[in-house]
Amino acid sequence: MAAANRQVSLKVVSAGSTVKEETYFEKNERLGREMSPHLTIYQPQLTSMLSIMHRGTGMALGVGVWALGLGALISSHDINHYVTMVEGLQLSGATLTALKFIIAYPAGYHTANGIRHLFWDTGRFLKIKEVYSTGYAMVATSFVLTAILALI
Repeated sequence: MAAANRQVSLKVVSAGSTVKEETYFEKNERLGREMSPHLTIYQPQLTSMLSIMHRGTGMALGVGVWALGLGALISSHDINHYVTMVEGLQLSGATLTALKFIIAYPAGYHTANGIRHLFWDTGRFLKIKEVYSTGYAMVATSFVLTAILALI
């Protein structure tokens, strides 16, 4: 019965006066929340470094393919012209092999780690000890594969 006798009045208030324009960081500061230290407190691990390298070599390969494709479209010369220019530099065999190794490494690494990921997709080598052992094997394989490519 008391609720029926109660009077309620409504007041219209603009939305702008009730909603504060507060950023995520301002809200966390007001509430006394500290910023998470994330990467600054963690020691690099083999797994994280291999993952970062896999992404980096994938991006390098993508940029390289785009650069070669655009270069072929824009260039007024064919590949023989550029081969002749490099031969004209008269670089030593060791220097040429080192340059070829540097250029081929993203392909060798990304291929070896891609095969490792394919094994993971089948559910194999997912225990932590196996992840580390396949990681070391993949790094060794990538160097061997790249050396083969550089010596061709």
